[in-house]
Amino acid sequence: MAEAGGGALRLLDAGSSAGRERLELLDRRGRGGIAAEIRQAAAEIVDRVRAGGDAALLEAVRRFDGYEAGTTGQLRLSVRGSSDPLPPKASGPGSLDLGKEGRRPRPGSVSAVDEVEPPVLDAIERAQGAIEAYHRALLRGPGVERVDRGGVRIEERRIAIRRVGLYVPGGRFPYPSTVLMTAVPARLAGVEEIVVATPPQAYRDSPVLRHVLDLAGVDEVWGMGGAHAVAALAYGTESIRPVDLIAGPGNAWVAAAKQHVASDVGVDRDAGPSEVVIVATAGAPAECVAADLLAQAEHDPLAVAVLVTDSAELAESVGREVDSRLADLPTAETAVAALDRYGAAFVAADLDEAIALAERIAPEHLQLMGEAAEGRAGEVRNVGAVFVGASSPVVFGDYVAGPSHVLPTGGSARFASGLGTDDFLRRSHTVRFSAEAAAAWAGAAETLATTEGLSAHAAAAALRRGSDGRETRR
Repeated sequence: MAEAGGGALRLLDAGSSAGRERLELLDRRGRGGIAAEIRQAAAEIVDRVRAGGDAALLEAVRRFDGYEAGTTGQLRLSVRGSSDPLPPKASGPGSLDLGKEGRRPRPGSVSAVDEVEPPVLDAIERAQGAIEAYHRALLRGPGVERVDRGGVRIEERRIAIRRVGLYVPGGRFPYPSTVLMTAVPARLAGVEEIVVATPPQAYRDSPVLRHVLDLAGVDEVWGMGGAHAVAALAYGTESIRPVDLIAGPGNAWVAAAKQHVASDVGVDRDAGPSEVVIVATAGAPAECVAADLLAQAEHDPLAVAVLVTDSAELAESVGREVDSRLADLPTAETAVAALDRYGAAFVAADLDEAIALAERIAPEHLQLMGEAAEGRAGEVRNVGAVFVGASSPVVFGDYVAGPSHVLPTGGSARFASGLGTDDFLRRSHTVRFSAEAAAAWAGAAETLATTEGLSAHAAAAALRRGSDGRETRR
């Protein structure tokens, strides 16, 4: 195949040097794919907020969110049931001018709902219903399971995490769908306090976001985005209580910050920039393939949008269709940047090689189009979610399919799963031996402890079989 590079989507022979080079770049897109300077800068921001509390957070919000707040309390955009006065109007692109009379409309308040068009309200209701139905059907909520064996009782308790921080992106666009995709499973799992961090401009500009925040049962909303928001959620400040778990997607700065705090607070999977790999065979509709590549590429300049096919003719048709659609796409600048960085149309020798390449990339989303490709859906392991057929675009997964759209990225689909109710539950077990069972099991425990050279362990076990345990130390 003659490789082509004139269009926005590079056409590459998967076995060529250029193809191998692009695959190696995709291999490095996880933690190694986040630029070293971003990792370092995000860590420095996190450490400043951790050490400096409110003052450092306010400075970061001013610098990165463009909002001049006099106190951290002014970053608290809403609390369920509250209607706190707004601070004085700030100047600049991040000012929070949310109410003509100096009052902040609550999310879901009449003023927010009145600004949302009825078709949007209906779409939100349908999406929420689909998400709830899916997660409720699979829910194993808080509870206790017991295993009894001859005087030994083991109880495993599933306990809801008490306070969860959800990151909702908003630097380019507000994402009310992310509120539903994270808060609904958290609430179903029994989380007591749901805290959202989102850029203040997203909250200001989107009545849909404000409405959905209340609809999903969010308890606190803080106007802050990026690495400093992750820091405030993880470590707290004088005004913000820390959370026990941080979940939700974000850009490279958010992903880097979550990696930096992961030893101190729970974090979900690496939910970084969006990814799609489309494996398509001859007969797949080029217009659908192109549209679905661009739907993910427009998210972020670091998004991944890749076609793998065994048909050079299809790859060329998709390339032309991508260029045609970019001509009048409002988000073309972002999409082109994403395609330039990670995008490609790989032409594989056959479908087996195409599937193997998809497994190697381990993408957030995999789409299979074309009869032959669709028949392989059950074989793929390394993927966050699989969408089968031209009628099942990733866009449906973003909004209305039901499972959360917070999925593993950066190759972590090899070992991680999509966000669900289980992520908001932790397991703890209780052990109870009767005296008779303790005597029966003590010898085995003593022997194993002695084998490992742990004399105090062995002595503690020996006490339960009626010995004072002292002989185990001699």
